[in-house]
Amino acid sequence: MTMPTHDMTACIEACLACYRTCHSTALHHCLEAGGRHTEPDHFRLMAACAEMCRASAHIMMTGSSAHRHSCRACAEICEACAADCERVGDMDACVRACRECARSCREMAGAN
Repeated sequence: MTMPTHDMTACIEACLACYRTCHSTALHHCLEAGGRHTEPDHFRLMAACAEMCRASAHIMMTGSSAHRHSCRACAEICEACAADCERVGDMDACVRACRECARSCREMAGAN
């Protein structure tokens, strides 16, 4: 079992912030804006991103070394979500949260 380090705690916080931002943005901003914001692939990607961030935070909180795998996947999904939110437009907070989470998760995925 691995005890959370300062870097891991920061990554957990980045994941939870991204989870909150993607989930809230999808269910409020995107549904209300309609159009490109509710394209099925875009909306599903946002839901997947939120869930992967939540799961990665949870795995890190368990102290399992499996966090490297979830963080690697989380970083990839967050990058894809950031790019798609940028494409759709008017989603700057989501883009920022996804990019910060991806950066932090890439570091955790490479940590020993």
